[in-house]
Amino acid sequence: MFSLESKFKILSSAFHHSEMIPKKYTPDGEDVNPPLNWENPPAETKSFALIVDDPDAPHGVFTHWMIKDISKNIREIKENSAILPGKEITNSWKIKKWKGPQPPTGTHRYFFKIFALNTEHIKANNLTEFYEEVQLHKIAEAQIMGKYSAKH
Repeated sequence: MFSLESKFKILSSAFHHSEMIPKKYTPDGEDVNPPLNWENPPAETKSFALIVDDPDAPHGVFTHWMIKDISKNIREIKENSAILPGKEITNSWKIKKWKGPQPPTGTHRYFFKIFALNTEHIKANNLTEFYEEVQLHKIAEAQIMGKYSAKH
């Protein structure tokens, strides 16, 4: 049976699912955020949250970017966004902004996850709270994965 949730998806014009993320979006290049857009969220969505993380990091999941309280009417984040549609949370780099892939060795996977939430605002102010609140309020999730290799 086909579920409505499976229509919810996130895309990037910079790379396709399972492809390499262009150098431009990493510290090896300009380190600007890639363009992202999402479509077909559930009708009951009240806001969105975004998490970009690397599960292949040597010391566990490393989070590169988190944005909360994205309006239910927003469907994209433009490349190199100076003004974002939500509030950034401090990431694993200890900053509140995009910081692109920079694996120490090998090729890592980077998951860009958009969550449709059943609340307009989440109170989270740190990584742990963010993950907990997103899981608590999530009604749908979509993701795209890109890869990046360590500079040799």
